[in-house]
Parts: sequence; C-alpha cells; structure tokens
Amino acid sequence: MRFTHETLPQRVVFAAGGSPAAVAAEVEALGGTKVMLIASDREKELADPIDKEIAVVLRHEEVVMHVPVDVAERARRAAADAGADILVSVGGGSTTGLAKAVAMTTGLPIVAVPTTYAGSEATNVWGLTKGETKTTGVDDTVLPASVVYDAALLTTLPGDMTVASGMNAMAHCVDSMWGPRADPIDRALAQEGIRALAAGLPKVAKDSTSVAGIEQTLYGAYLAAVAFASAGSGMHHKICHVLGGMFDLPHAQTHAVVLPYVLAFNAPHAPEAEARISQAIGAECGTRTASAGLAALRELLGAPRALRDYGMPETGIAKALGPIVKAIPANNPTPVTYANLTLLLQAAWAGEPIS
Repeated sequence: MRFTHETLPQRVVFAAGGSPAAVAAEVEALGGTKVMLIASDREKELADPIDKEIAVVLRHEEVVMHVPVDVAERARRAAADAGADILVSVGGGSTTGLAKAVAMTTGLPIVAVPTTYAGSEATNVWGLTKGETKTTGVDDTVLPASVVYDAALLTTLPGDMTVASGMNAMAHCVDSMWGPRADPIDRALAQEGIRALAAGLPKVAKDSTSVAGIEQTLYGAYLAAVAFASAGSGMHHKICHVLGGMFDLPHAQTHAVVLPYVLAFNAPHAPEAEARISQAIGAECGTRTASAGLAALRELLGAPRALRDYGMPETGIAKALGPIVKAIPANNPTPVTYANLTLLLQAAWAGEPIS
C-alpha cells in the first residue's frame, strides 16, 4: 500500500431529542457569545428551541438552493453588521452551504445541525452559484467545527425528501470509491456507509418517525461525507454540480437520478469498488452485483427516476457535455468521451432502464 490519507478535525455529537442543550454546549466550548443562527423559515419550528438556549444576535432566514453568490454576500454583510463570533446552521445542505460561505470569508466557526442526510456538515467542500455556473472548492476554513445530529429533527422530513436525500448520501459513498484522492480508508468508510444507508433508509421510508432508522441513516450519511471529503469529487458529483447549476435542478433529487447510471458506467472498470458496493448493499437487499443492489433499494424506496421530471430540458444534454467532460477527474475508472457521456445523460434524462 502506498497512499496518503488526511482525516479532518471535527467534533461530532449524536443527541436524539437533545439538540438545544447539545448545541449550547458546543457553542460554549468554542467560546461563542454572539451567534448568527442560519435557518430558513421552513426550519423555524426546528430552530426555535435551539434559539432559546444560545445567545443569538442575528436570525438569518434567506437560504437559497445552490448558494447564489449574491445571497452569500448578503449573509456575510449581515454577520459583520451583527458582530457575530460564531455560526449555527439548522437545516439541510443549502443551509450548511450558506454557513460555509460566510465562514469562508470571516473565519467564524460553525456548529452545524443537519435536518437532512446531505452530508455537507462533514466536509470542507464549499459551493457557490453565479448565473448558470456552480463553482465548488475545498477550504478547511469552511469545515464545521462541531456537528450535532439529532434524529428527532428528521422525524418530520417528508418521505420523498428522505429518499432523495438518502440517495444523495449513497452517492457520496459510491463516488468515494473512485474519487481523485480515493484510498483504502475512504473505501472502507464508504462501504460501511452504504451498508448503514441500505439498512436505515427502508426503515425510515416505512416509518418516518423511526428514531432508530433515522439514526442508522444519519450514521451512514456521516460516514459517506467523511469518505467523500477525503476522496474528492468524482464523476457523479461533477455531473450533478454542472446540471444543478446550469438548470437550477433540486440537489438531492438530481443525485438520486444520476447515481445508478454512473455506477453502471464505472463498475465494469472498477472491480474492487464493485465488489465492496455489492457486498454492502447485498447484505441488506440479497443481491449479487452493485447495480442490482442499488436497483433493488431504489425500487423499494421509490427513488426519483428521471431528470426531465425535475425541469431539465432535453436540449440541455448537449449544452452540459463540454463543462462535464472538462470537470470529470482524469483517473475516472471508465474513460469518458462525448459519445458515452451523451448516452448516459440521455438515459438519465428519460429515466430509461439501465442495460
């Protein structure tokens, strides 16, 4: 073995039903006295109990998918005007992403409280959108100092969003098998993440209030994000970032649709990854190949199927080809051409069966 692995420094707290006290403890441990609490109006009921336990100087509610640059700039100015010395984000990936955008220019520490399975809370990856272009990057400044996972906050997450967000987490695992910096530790974490997600998601889909199912899924989503932060963004995420920014597609649903097509594309040239994925999903779904396992799980969950269902125009396929080809890492297991990428995108757009 010859590789270099870096583990990001972060404190993680699992506290089912106890997020207000847990967040207050994390804010105190980080020396925060003036909190900017970032939570959209959709998360108001979840954020209010936390608000009561910490010294909030600013409640910021403008949260927009894909973090447009102008939204980020307004949040940065608001943090400075309020004299905030710490950020607390309560919400999904867009909320965490906005907190990261503020931290990137201010250096303020973040306490992240996820309400979906997005995984952004465990990575040092940021994303900003300007016009039709979404730009991502890596900066340790944006890594939340603490994460508080409270399964009770996800008991009201709608079933369709639970499935899409869980598939997004699964995509983190799969991309971590062949990301540009993927190593054996990343693959081990991702494999356990896949197993946990395959075990937890059906329980949550069946009973959205199942704390045990939510915690299993959160555990898998956390491992997925840790693996992804180390391995780097692979083919799947490059495709989804281009499509999401270019056509303003919903983040989690886009990932859920594209994932099986990328897996089928790369698996023939990534035997170790295929074996790990098939073993992890097969343990829960009783299948023998990675693609069959993922297909069985998606069928059980009723996962999103076609990009056209979320507003992507068919003409967008040709428009997206160039930016995607340019973004995909050179070490992708299967060589990418305009021809085979076109076939992949056409199938994902239409939701066609995977041959």
